Amino acid sequence: MKATMPESTGFFASDLTPNSIITTEYSCRHSIIFLIKTSPFLYIANERFILHYESVARTDKSGLFQTGSRISARVGIFHASPVHKYLTSGYCCRESMRARFHFQSLGILAALIVMVVTLTLASPHFLTTENIFSVIRSFSFVAIMAIGETLTIITGGIDLSVGSVLGLCSCLTALCFQTGYSVPIGLTVGLLSGLIIGFLNGQLITRLKLPPFIVTLGMLSMARGLAYVISKGWPISGLPESYMRLGQGYLWVIPLPVIVMVIFAVISAVFLNRSVIGRQIYAIGGNEMAARLSGVPVDRVKLIAYTISSFAAALAGILLVARLGVAQSIGGQGYELDAIAASVIGGTSLMGGEGTVSGVIIGAAIMGVLRNGLVLLGVSAFWQQFALGAIIVLAVAFDKMRK
Repeated sequence: MKATMPESTGFFASDLTPNSIITTEYSCRHSIIFLIKTSPFLYIANERFILHYESVARTDKSGLFQTGSRISARVGIFHASPVHKYLTSGYCCRESMRARFHFQSLGILAALIVMVVTLTLASPHFLTTENIFSVIRSFSFVAIMAIGETLTIITGGIDLSVGSVLGLCSCLTALCFQTGYSVPIGLTVGLLSGLIIGFLNGQLITRLKLPPFIVTLGMLSMARGLAYVISKGWPISGLPESYMRLGQGYLWVIPLPVIVMVIFAVISAVFLNRSVIGRQIYAIGGNEMAARLSGVPVDRVKLIAYTISSFAAALAGILLVARLGVAQSIGGQGYELDAIAASVIGGTSLMGGEGTVSGVIIGAAIMGVLRNGLVLLGVSAFWQQFALGAIIVLAVAFDKMRK
């Protein structure tokens, strides 16, 4: 059922029907759309249309319009649709969000291109097929972790445990192989362990209302400790050749970890941009209170985000051990910082509500290219750490100024 309303019409909220629900657009950062409740269900506009409030008489403390508030708006055609089906986020409408994310990703990509051109001119060994694929494979592990990390950051949280989860899950996988279990069973154990840890993180955060920083910091220590316990501090080797091909093999000239990264990135991008839960993740990061008032299952969505984050860390750990041929209890140490850095450099806001998968991939690529280029130029490893830290600070400062 459709209803058409003329442009620049003044009307009262008490006169609205489910076919003429109002949403809002501001020029700042993301938040959940505001909805009028005119029936037992919440409805929102079809996302193809853009609305601008010109004046609002009064709103209640939650930001939802009171009955009788007079509003002037440019209105289009609307479909009555349950909020959980078409929920979008934004002080900006979805079209504005996409345009801004696209522009931001192009800016980050331009920075990567400038870096590649500079290193190509500075070193004759940089722009070779062997080196390029080596760089892509080296940052693919961080990129997979960073994609999962980004989901938690978009919700307004953070996951500091991903590096330790990588180490623990990779040790569990390798231990299964060492004790004679098949490759499918070992992979299942590793990935399932990641899911369980992420689920536990999510439960502690949502049920006990503990800060994500504290929960995941504690899990960082616990997971690392368990990795030491099960490995007894010794490297775990003797892994099957069929398993190690996941990290060392190629499809034509493309390393298999790169293919896994691309597949995971595509699935994650579709999940974030096309699914209901993906849009709810953005909504929670923009304004959690408004999202909760609008009927978004905030706790469930957060639980999913943290579960996926740990799953991504486990996947990266399995691929990394397959590449190295040995699992160690110290595996992934410090990788949580790389994952956060790749996410932030890629344009994800630490304040929540913003971030793209494409930006994360580019952010991880910038880190990988920078590391490789500095090595080729003979720069000390100490200065490499300094350069990466400086880039992270600049990226966060830029995000702060942009807001």
